[in-house]
Amino acid sequence: MAHDGGFSAAARTWDARFDKPAYVFGIEPNAYLASQRAVLAGAASALAVADGEGRNSVWLAQQGLRVDAFDVSPVGVAKAAELARGAGVAVDLHVSSCDSWTWRREAYDVVAAIFVQFAPPDMRQRLFANIEATLKPGGHLILQGYTPRQLEYKTGGPGVLEHLYTEAMLREAFAGFEIVDLRAYDSVLAEGTGHVGRSALIGMVARKPLA
Repeated sequence: MAHDGGFSAAARTWDARFDKPAYVFGIEPNAYLASQRAVLAGAASALAVADGEGRNSVWLAQQGLRVDAFDVSPVGVAKAAELARGAGVAVDLHVSSCDSWTWRREAYDVVAAIFVQFAPPDMRQRLFANIEATLKPGGHLILQGYTPRQLEYKTGGPGVLEHLYTEAMLREAFAGFEIVDLRAYDSVLAEGTGHVGRSALIGMVARKPLA
């Protein structure tokens, strides 16, 4: 598999982390994603990238969208299916890495990429290019991540500088998009046991041009 990004090793790592009854990052959606509900107006389809145990894809489905989601961890995807069943919504769930996912061209109105920060720069470049391609013209990317100052807080995230986001990095990566919202800020997270405490965050909403 080309560019599998260490699929097997990553799957084992995340399976071990998710293999417990509790949801590591909780069952509520990411706060930044939830704050962008207005962006979903008129949208019909969404993709949740590397969605772990399903909290964000389930929330998107609860907003009335047709949702696809994938994660590298079979254990995480199984818990996502259970979460969706409990919420009474349908999410089309898949076990896949970011590189092995079939990125259909202009397929989605919304892409949610929430804390996808295991990706080193080369994988991140491919991921961002694939997100751009899979969004429909006029579609929106909703992204949340950690900034380098998160290395001081140590309350979540990869702990690797090159995996973290800056405003300049995101502006450059999505230079062809309209930046609807882009902010770096501190906030106290309480997302399960995985993201807890004061955190250095960045949020972005970017719209793909119509032409």
